[in-house]
Amino acid sequence: MINITRLFQNLYLPIPIAYKSHSNKSELALMKLKLPLLLLFALFFISCKKDDNTSKEVFIKGQIVNPSSKYVIISKNNIDLDTFHLNENNQFEGKLKNIKPGLYVFKHPPENQVIYLEPGDSTLVWLNTLAFDESINFSGKGAEKSNFLSNLYLLNEKDNDLILSYYKLDPSEFAQKTDSIRDSRKQELIDLEEKNEISQEFFNLANLSINYEFYDLRERYAFLIRKYNKQMIKRIPSNFHDYRSQVSFDNEDLEDYYVYLNFIDDFLRTKSIENCPTSSPSNSDCYSLNSYENLKYRISLVDSLITNEQIKNTFLDRLVSQGIVYSQKSDNLDSILSLLKQTDYTGDLKDELNTMAKNQLIFLPGNNLSERKYLTMNGDTVKYKNFTKRPSITYRWTSSNPSQHKKQHQIISDLRVKYPEVDFIGINLDKETSEDWKKAIFKNYYNTKYELKSLNISVDKNVINKYLNKLIFMDNKGTVVRGDLQINTPDLETKILEFISQQ
Repeated sequence: MINITRLFQNLYLPIPIAYKSHSNKSELALMKLKLPLLLLFALFFISCKKDDNTSKEVFIKGQIVNPSSKYVIISKNNIDLDTFHLNENNQFEGKLKNIKPGLYVFKHPPENQVIYLEPGDSTLVWLNTLAFDESINFSGKGAEKSNFLSNLYLLNEKDNDLILSYYKLDPSEFAQKTDSIRDSRKQELIDLEEKNEISQEFFNLANLSINYEFYDLRERYAFLIRKYNKQMIKRIPSNFHDYRSQVSFDNEDLEDYYVYLNFIDDFLRTKSIENCPTSSPSNSDCYSLNSYENLKYRISLVDSLITNEQIKNTFLDRLVSQGIVYSQKSDNLDSILSLLKQTDYTGDLKDELNTMAKNQLIFLPGNNLSERKYLTMNGDTVKYKNFTKRPSITYRWTSSNPSQHKKQHQIISDLRVKYPEVDFIGINLDKETSEDWKKAIFKNYYNTKYELKSLNISVDKNVINKYLNKLIFMDNKGTVVRGDLQINTPDLETKILEFISQQ
């Protein structure tokens, strides 16, 4: 049975801010305390008020409750501009020189959020990592801009639920829903402009953000009905995608912005299945986002549409990595690397991608993994064949991506109950020592009986992230049956039942 909800639980693979993961909302009640705390914290901010008018500098201070690392980073265009370390009170402060107006990324690893900075701003940041996106709050000169964008992010998250609720609506009716959402967002921007002195640069960027959220809703809707509700395709209004003629795939001002990059990603997905025959089953190569043919089309589209190096490399990295990680034949590995050579790729992952392709040869169907060694929670090194002798499905996670592994383990926990014939085994990919791995397991009460850690990981952290949704199905002898599925595959349970029937 196709699980549409799962499709959007982990729709975006964990790469930079473009594909922000969703925060845990269970702690929202705690966030009601943040305003009183901000008042108490106001004295900490007074010292930067006197320098408000500095023309080329931005002062930034803050406090983090339940910090997950010892520092924060401000970056732009994928380049870290400065790092501010937390003191004994989990506070930080510093200033950024020669700042140009625009979007920046505030990082407190492993989480991040976009902020908008202009010369002369004095920004105070407060957040609680238990609900990073819901709690983050900005105050001080210019803070209304970042707060507006932060609120847009939360509203954008709610749109996931809107898609799930309304993707079966008639296309004309759905178009009205998206029109209403855009009108509401734009009115909020007008209200902000009337109450605050915001620059024309920010107004233009926020307006673009609202437009691209609107475009993204329509792309995601079109993708869903083309793949899962084909009878609706002929009812899509002729002007439903008129905005496509207006979009830019090279907007330098938005290249750090998840809304914009998510739109490009969903546009590529939708375009890749628009020409699939409506009579084809949804699991055919044309409709499978992990198939070589589909990825080939999207890679070609990226190469022809995008000239901005950072944006282009982001998507080529992602699509080629996806092609490698989910390849089921050695020929496909060679083909996907050949495709990369034919593009104007200028990214830094050429060597890593070649290494990934070599590693993937080990995990192709028919290969036996029973002799591979892993670390157990007891500190023992064990061969896979001695850890389980039953049919198994392995999934991958890192302690540095808590929102990801919490969702993964919740999905897996449910699957264990439904399919007791299969061992679902977590493979941790932390490059560091095993301490963070063990802490994450105990902190989140994961079942230690089904946890292993990979040994001697040498690939780049960005490459490791490409594997975090990957599943490997193995028979009771440790032979790979298939490895082209993701934990967010909508019809995953159907695939599991097929796997069980073959054992």
